[in-house]
Amino acid sequence: MLLWWLIAVPLMAGALLIAGGRRVDPLAPGLGVGVSAVVLALAVATVLTRPVTDAALFAGIRAGFAVDGLSAVLVLTVAGVLVAVLVFAAGEAPLRTGRFTGLMLVFAAAMLAAVTATGLAPLLMAWEVMGAASWALIGYHYRDPAAVRGAHTAFLTTRTADLGLYLAAGAALAGGVGALSFDDLPAAGGGWRELLAAGVVVAALGKSAQLPFSFWLSGAMRGPSPVSALLHSATMVAAGAYLLLRLTPLLGSVGWAGPLVAWVGAATALGLGLVAVAQRDLKQLLAASTCAQLGYMILAAGVGGTGAGVLQLVAHAATKSLLFLAAGAWLSALGTKQLGRLDGAARRFPFVGVVFTVGALSLAGLPPLSLSVAKDTVLAAALAAPGPDAVALYAVGLAGAAVAAVYSTKALWFVWQPPHRHPAQVATGAVAQRSGPAWPADDEPHVGLEQAPTGQVPTVSGPPLVLLAIGAATLGVLPLLGSGILRPEPAPHWWELVISAVVAAAAAGWGWRAAARLPAAGLLARWFDLERAAHVLIVVPVLGAAMALARFDDRVLDGGVDATARATLTAARLLDRRGEPAVDGLVRGVAEGARALGRWARRPQTGQLHQYYAQASVGFGVLAVLAVVVLVVS
Repeated sequence: MLLWWLIAVPLMAGALLIAGGRRVDPLAPGLGVGVSAVVLALAVATVLTRPVTDAALFAGIRAGFAVDGLSAVLVLTVAGVLVAVLVFAAGEAPLRTGRFTGLMLVFAAAMLAAVTATGLAPLLMAWEVMGAASWALIGYHYRDPAAVRGAHTAFLTTRTADLGLYLAAGAALAGGVGALSFDDLPAAGGGWRELLAAGVVVAALGKSAQLPFSFWLSGAMRGPSPVSALLHSATMVAAGAYLLLRLTPLLGSVGWAGPLVAWVGAATALGLGLVAVAQRDLKQLLAASTCAQLGYMILAAGVGGTGAGVLQLVAHAATKSLLFLAAGAWLSALGTKQLGRLDGAARRFPFVGVVFTVGALSLAGLPPLSLSVAKDTVLAAALAAPGPDAVALYAVGLAGAAVAAVYSTKALWFVWQPPHRHPAQVATGAVAQRSGPAWPADDEPHVGLEQAPTGQVPTVSGPPLVLLAIGAATLGVLPLLGSGILRPEPAPHWWELVISAVVAAAAAGWGWRAAARLPAAGLLARWFDLERAAHVLIVVPVLGAAMALARFDDRVLDGGVDATARATLTAARLLDRRGEPAVDGLVRGVAEGARALGRWARRPQTGQLHQYYAQASVGFGVLAVLAVVVLVVS
């Protein structure tokens, strides 16, 4: 019952807030924070009691939910980040609405259902709600065409990948896994297991914004910063990685799945890290780095390092939620998220600057902060994996870690530089005038202030930022304190730790010195043109096929129907002119003949008895003659 309440409380509260409309807006922030606190308490209770429950869904299929070692970590992570994000959002006036708070709670309920699901059937239901709620949250500012386009891109891309889950469910049923339980999926037979694994991999890579699906996360950054902090740090994008970590036995049972997943994760960690280096927009930098850091979770799932992947997931959730909220605080206060216009942001708002620095250093992988420990455990798992690719995966992952240090220190360098006066800031007075050289000339002139600056960071933003900063700094000690899933094996060797620390420190130092000179244009800045490629390779052919089918429908199917209708009308008119008079004439002839026979039949009916006797005699005589003729002939 406790597990049902964990899902039902945010779901029902969120639905009521959404249905309440503007009438509940004044109460929404307080209710949202209160409900999220209750959800956190329920999450702690479920972690302590580890409940298991299910309910009948279809014939032979039950909707099962359970809190075990893996899902317990995710339940606490989702509930904790939800509280922090809703407290932060309470300080932003545009987000103090029932619609925003309700959508966040509904999304959290779907995520909690997804991480506790024990089979594909309940997972699919939660997956669908997650997709719909994320679309509404990314496009929350629906009057902004860019936000709406970003929401549509994210929704359509992830929904296309989500078809893999339906493919997986169908393959599982065909392969004899009638209950669709996660534990039974590796037993699928008849070759269906290959198709099942392929569907799961595609759905997971799409949801976690891995190559080649990464581009949707760029457009999703048009959503509010608290949305990015929850959806694109700890929950939605982590759902795909979590699914692969949950189904590592399935990946291991299919020879090609594990290596494919591992290489996609490693390639994303390096490739999207380079994309992050080329970004001028702070949220775009954080989005690309999210794809890269999720790549390490995917890499861990591919090599069977479930514990390492979970540690990376938790550390990334705290670190990236912190960075997105800090970026949102500066966006609200200064009206911009462009790195070239955030100079002095950390100096003007030192509290935000300090917590942002903690998050950025953790993202850079500098020991002993959280992501440093998590990254080293993932690399250790990759190096210890069986097969010929272990060393190559380790090398690519280590290169991705070096790139992470570069983009992290690039962001730090920009926000800690002495402020300079920009044309947009002259008009708003957002930053005080300082002497010094002009900002780099390659800063795009059209990217000024994205919104009206408030000039201040709300006080209510402080506690969640502090708590997340503590998590970003200290969650790396979990392997020392925990057991089971929280103590991943194998542990990195001392020389691995030394190599990783030296690489991260050297890359961070180089990134700090070269931050102003790093390239900010070209293919990397455009996310490898993946969205354009998807448009050319998928959207254009699909639209072309759709238009061809539409023409076939109009010209052939509709034309055939129209031709049949015209032929029917022509035949009807012809029958009306030619056939109907003949039929009418025949009917009239039959009627006239019947009337004539009737008249003839009435003539013998004279009413004279002797005439009737005479007629009967004649009739009998005729019959007698006929009888004689028949006898003679026979």
